[in-house]
Amino acid sequence: MTTDAQIKNNQIDQSQIEQFLTFQLAGEAYGVDILKVQEIRGWEAVRIIPNTPAFIKGVLNLRGSVVPIVDLRERFSLAHSDYNQKTVVIVLCVKHRDSTFVMGIVADAVSDVLDIRLDEIKKAPNFGTRIDTRYMRGMHVYKKNMIMLLDVDKLLNPDELESLDSLE
Repeated sequence: MTTDAQIKNNQIDQSQIEQFLTFQLAGEAYGVDILKVQEIRGWEAVRIIPNTPAFIKGVLNLRGSVVPIVDLRERFSLAHSDYNQKTVVIVLCVKHRDSTFVMGIVADAVSDVLDIRLDEIKKAPNFGTRIDTRYMRGMHVYKKNMIMLLDVDKLLNPDELESLDSLE
């Protein structure tokens, strides 16, 4: 028989857990808050937009919305890889200032959804100015593998967002 105290303790434990969608990028594991994920799509050709940063591959029309597609390999200065049948676009809801917009990120493959306790998220290490960790929310060790947890609200900076506002 479950007591009220046990139920309350279980609720407290659940409130200290977040779910993350994990994916692969250049052989490394990354994760994003599952509540930010709108959908996962296979790779499809995008409409190229002139005068955008190289890591913005173009835009997709998703049910009438123009969605910028960001290649995280290029955003993070990782080695280029051709898109294939495992390549996916993870469509995310991103907050910027007082508004929310939708963007897609290109990943090599989706891995899993993990329940991670908040106290198990390690702070992103400070490497000084040579390595940019501004997109990282933290790190998590899962089965001896390091997962870099991303802060999706920081994947595009305000200047880049303003250049994309004219697309909508």
